[in-house]
Amino acid sequence: MAKINLRPWREEKAKLRQKSFAANVMGAGLFAVIIVLGIGYYFDAMKERQISRNNYLKAETAKLDRKIAEIKELKAKRERLLERLKAIQELQGTRPLIVRNFDELVRVLPDGLFYTSLSRKGKKVSLSGKASDNLEVSSLMRNLDSSIWFGEPSLSTVNTAAAGQKAFKLSVGVTKPKLVDNKDKEGGQK
Repeated sequence: MAKINLRPWREEKAKLRQKSFAANVMGAGLFAVIIVLGIGYYFDAMKERQISRNNYLKAETAKLDRKIAEIKELKAKRERLLERLKAIQELQGTRPLIVRNFDELVRVLPDGLFYTSLSRKGKKVSLSGKASDNLEVSSLMRNLDSSIWFGEPSLSTVNTAAAGQKAFKLSVGVTKPKLVDNKDKEGGQK
């Protein structure tokens, strides 16, 4: 039988397998590196995209915050204007009341009594005057109390002045009479 030496052929085949294995390992490693770099690039791109979205949202939020501040400022300005308008309307509405109060002060004044001073603070009127006797002061207080334009009077002092006259000081609250409905007026007239 002939002897064939297969060892060199096996060694060459083993070297080819080793080279093929090394090439496959290197190819797999290169492929893995490419995949890792691709995934890293993808995540970096996603991160940049999210950062740009966040920056856009921050810019839009800042714009909205400025608009909200403007709206709050406009609301505050509106409230101040409404308060001014209300004060002006209140002053316009009470302007005739002052004339009515003076007119009513003359109407409730009994004969033999006169005012020496008159002052108003807020909704209180302070009166000083002179009368010939205490009955006239009492009559003035009753007249003030029965008036729809004044509240209950409060007498603070009554002194005897020169020539037997009585000097008095009193204060009375100013009220605004309530309006009567036309229906009530009609019902009362029938």
